[in-house]
Amino acid sequence: MQKLIYIIRHGQTENNRRRIIQGQGVDSSLNEAGQKEAQLFYEKYREEPFDLVITSSLKRTHETVAAFIDMGLSWVQFQELNEIAWGRHEGQESTPEMIAEYKRVAAAWQSGQYDERIADGESANELAERLERFVAHLRERSEQRILVCSHGRAMRCLMCLLNGDPISAMDTYHHDNTGLYLLQQHGTSFSFLKKNDLSHLD
Repeated sequence: MQKLIYIIRHGQTENNRRRIIQGQGVDSSLNEAGQKEAQLFYEKYREEPFDLVITSSLKRTHETVAAFIDMGLSWVQFQELNEIAWGRHEGQESTPEMIAEYKRVAAAWQSGQYDERIADGESANELAERLERFVAHLRERSEQRILVCSHGRAMRCLMCLLNGDPISAMDTYHHDNTGLYLLQQHGTSFSFLKKNDLSHLD
């Protein structure tokens, strides 16, 4: 059997809807729309023979895949999958000044300056370092069908690592709520079968 990894972003939260920055310091629950997205994902993929569910330690990921966990599947939480720490932006509604600071940091990352960060937040290097630990763990898992739920910026970085891209390419990977990346593992490498697939929402 081919080893397949299903990686999704969590469902929508009210902070997502209101464009309030969450990061890893704001532990939000799904809103009604996010619960619907999670249910639609479950309805499409509940027949998949998943062996394992892996989430971050934040409850918006737990709630997104709760229906699979409730089936009795093994569940493991990894803090390495938590969203990036956005520092002083967390819990704040976007302002022009915050947007400008974010764009400055994102541009620095795209140019390879991976130690740049939002004030009091996490750098791209620090994010990649912890996600590398998760990728190493994922390679060694013996399960053949693994469902992973994480977060937007963390997933952008994770996809670079899984695809062998420099993390300067993070912004080329898109991440809608419950968007699915499906990967097949070949030895220690991975190939993409789906990218940010949203067909379950149709």
